[in-house]
Amino acid sequence: MGEVHLSRNVPLRHEIDVFVAGGGPAGIAACIAAARQGASVYLAEGESCFGGMGTSGLVPFFCQFANGVDFLAGGVGEEVYHRLWKHCGVGPDETEDKKNDFLAIKAEILKRVYDELLIESGALFSLQTKVVAIEKSSATSISHVYCAGKSGLFAVKAKAFVDCSGDGDLAAWAGAAFEKGDEKGRMMAATLCSIWSDIDWDTVKEDGRWPQEVLPQAIKDGIFSIPDLHLPGFARIGVHDGGGNLGHVFGVDGTDETSITKALCSGRKQLAEYERFYKTYLKGYEKMELLASAALLGVRETRRITTSYILTAEDFKDRASFEDEIGRYSYPVDLHSAKPDLDDFKKYESMFSKMRYGKGESYGIPYRVLTPAQLDNVLVAGRCVGADRIMQSSIRVMPACFITGQAAGVAAALAAESKSSIHALPVREIQGRLKSLGAFLPK
Repeated sequence: MGEVHLSRNVPLRHEIDVFVAGGGPAGIAACIAAARQGASVYLAEGESCFGGMGTSGLVPFFCQFANGVDFLAGGVGEEVYHRLWKHCGVGPDETEDKKNDFLAIKAEILKRVYDELLIESGALFSLQTKVVAIEKSSATSISHVYCAGKSGLFAVKAKAFVDCSGDGDLAAWAGAAFEKGDEKGRMMAATLCSIWSDIDWDTVKEDGRWPQEVLPQAIKDGIFSIPDLHLPGFARIGVHDGGGNLGHVFGVDGTDETSITKALCSGRKQLAEYERFYKTYLKGYEKMELLASAALLGVRETRRITTSYILTAEDFKDRASFEDEIGRYSYPVDLHSAKPDLDDFKKYESMFSKMRYGKGESYGIPYRVLTPAQLDNVLVAGRCVGADRIMQSSIRVMPACFITGQAAGVAAALAAESKSSIHALPVREIQGRLKSLGAFLPK
C-alpha cells in the first residue's frame, strides 16, 4: 500500500551510558551488571512486569541452573534463584537440589523478585515501554533509540546498547545480518502457557500415567484440531494449581504481529481442547479450571544474529572451551518441531534424549557470540545470540539468558567507560569483572 513519511520532534528523555532493550532474564541481568560497573543505565520493557517468559509468558518452570556439580548461572542468576526460594516462589514439591533440574515457578512472586533487584540496582527503567526505532551515528553504531510509552514517543541517547529483545530487533534494525529458522525459514512452534486450578495432585501421582501415554488415542478420537504428539505438560506450582506448557502453535513468526495475533487466538482455542483431554483421559484433572492464559506468546525461536563467532552443534558435542569464555551452560538440545509431523517429532525425541550431558559437563559460551559482526556499540544477549539452530535450542532458556545478559551488561559498561568498540574490549577485563559479580568461569 506504499509508504508515508513521519517527521516530528520528540523529547530526549535520557542520556546515559548503557541502554538495555527488554526486561526478560537477559535484560535484567544486563541492566544489573552494567549498573554494578558504575554505568548509568536505562532499561525499556514492553510488558507490565519484568521477567519475560517466566512471568508475562507464564512458563511454569526454570530449566536447570546447574550441571550437578557447578552452579553455572552464577551472579545475577544465582541471586534470582536464592531470592525465589527466600520468598517461597517455588512449587510445593521443590527441594534445593532442583537447581540441577526444572524448578517450578510462582510467577507473581518472581515478578516481585525482579522488581526488588531492579530497584536496588539504581538503574532507570520503565514498563509498558516499547522500543520502536533507532537512529545511527555511523554505519556501525547506534546513537539513539526511540521508545513509545503512554506519554508518547521519546528518545534515549546512549554510548552502548544491549539488545535483549529476544528477537534481535535492535541489532537487525541497525543492519546486523541474521538467520531465522531452518533452510526453509521454518521456526520452532510456539506455546501459549497457562495456569489451572483444582488439580488433585495426589490422584495424579497415584494414577502414575504420563499424558504422553494416552495422547495418541486422544488424537485418534479427534480431541485435537492439530494432531500434535509433543506435550510438555504441567508443573505443580501450588497445592492444587498447575502451570500448563500445553501444546504448540505452528507456523508462527515471532517478528510479525499479524502472525503473533493469529497464534494467540489459536493458542487460546487449543487450551479448551487440552482441558477436555486432561479431564477425559487422565485422573486427578476432572475438576481442573483455567485461571489464565499468558499475556505473552511463548516464542522459542526467531532471529539468530550473525556475531563474531557462531556456536554450533559441534561445540555442544565437544563440550567446547574458549579463551574468551564469559560462562558455561549445560541444558540439552531442545529443538521443538516446526510442524505437527510424526517424523519431525521422532527427530525431536531422538535429539533431546541423545544430545545431553552427564553430571558436571558443560559447554563454553564465548564473548564473541554477543558481538554482532557489523556493529561497534551493540551487544546481543538471550535467545538471539550467535548460534546455529541446534545450539540455539539449548542456549535459549532462562538460566542461560542470565549468563549472556550479565556478560553483555559488563561489556557494554566497559565499552561506554573506555569509549571503545565492543570488538576491541580486553576480554580478560570482562572476565575479571564477571568473576567479581559471581559468574562461573573455571579458567
